[in-house]
Amino acid sequence: MSVVNPFDLSGRRAVVTGANTGLGQAIAVALARAGAGVVGVGRSAMDETATLVAAAGGSFTAVRADLATLKPIDRIVAEAEIGGRVDILVNNAGIIRRADAIDFTEEDWDEVMDVNLKSTFFLTQAFARRMLADGKGGKVVNIASLLSFQGGIRIPSYTASKSGLAGLTRLLACEWAAKGINVNAIAPGYFVTNNTEALRADADRNAAILGRIPAGRWGDPTDIGGAAVFLSSRAADYVHGIVLPVDGGWLAR
Repeated sequence: MSVVNPFDLSGRRAVVTGANTGLGQAIAVALARAGAGVVGVGRSAMDETATLVAAAGGSFTAVRADLATLKPIDRIVAEAEIGGRVDILVNNAGIIRRADAIDFTEEDWDEVMDVNLKSTFFLTQAFARRMLADGKGGKVVNIASLLSFQGGIRIPSYTASKSGLAGLTRLLACEWAAKGINVNAIAPGYFVTNNTEALRADADRNAAILGRIPAGRWGDPTDIGGAAVFLSSRAADYVHGIVLPVDGGWLAR
């Protein structure tokens, strides 16, 4: 008797934003390894991601787009659907700006909120309309943050956007769960990515961060893949509205 693997994504098509590097790239590779065809959305070239996805046995389609505005959303949806129905959307694209709250500018506030929250909502809305129209449902995985739970320092717009994304995840789950769309989020801890380069370069901050992580190390982007596959798969069919920390135990301390 054959055993069905609930984590198998064969025949599914996944869109991953911010797939050119870091966590987005690692998620794209993990989904491909689980069997999904991957559409990467990024504002820069994704040749490296395409190579890694191919090595994992998957197909990769690149869509160049900058989610700083809503202008490319219709085009993203259209290009993503050329190869078939989109079953999974991973909202990973995000930016960060650092400055003391007292000095923070309107420009830095708006830029972060536009990418991390506004574009995420309207891109999700656009794909959800397709998922609801044919009644086949789908999976939405938002990439939140530890700053969805905590305040942090010197990143006011990032904290606001990621706290908002956690709330938005729960709201969309409440609206769409009965309609076959699972909306959940992953909250990465401190990972080795471009966004954390400044922290890792600061000896004092680096030591303070490592001193609080029970796992004793920064996360590697590959550490996030399993959570993304889980929330994108049939194994998570009855999981709605969670924000799953992948943080080396940071929040447990």
